Amino acid sequence: MRCPFCGHENIRVIDSRPAEENNSIRRRRVCDECGKRFTTYEKVETIPLIVIKKDNNRETYDREKMERGILRACHKRPVSAEKINLMIDEVEKEIYELEEREIGSSIIGELIMNKLKDLDAVAYVRFASVYREFKDVNTFVDELKKVLNNS
Repeated sequence: MRCPFCGHENIRVIDSRPAEENNSIRRRRVCDECGKRFTTYEKVETIPLIVIKKDNNRETYDREKMERGILRACHKRPVSAEKINLMIDEVEKEIYELEEREIGSSIIGELIMNKLKDLDAVAYVRFASVYREFKDVNTFVDELKKVLNNS
């Protein structure tokens, strides 16, 4: 590893601690050349996961794609970035606990919706409207009734 400031290779770890609920390690480092400090995170590299889309196409799992969809659903909602990241970590953990090399996008979508339902009802309905491809207002109203009945 090189110092991000001066490019020197001689760096030391001065502090290590668990991060992200013990899913990674946060390391504070210092460069022996320029003396600047920086932080790195180490995460276990996992087997590539393939997502099977609705049309049976396959693509590599992309955490950022899931994050974008959830952020879109939570736009202008009173949901902190920390809660969103924790939710994404929980969904990702559940996905990897299935120990499958291929997983249907429908399974991921359902996991996300279950978490969003508890996090924010409006974000849940927003996500569901896109994920379930509501075709008309009646479908939307039916989903709203389900949310209201469970409240």
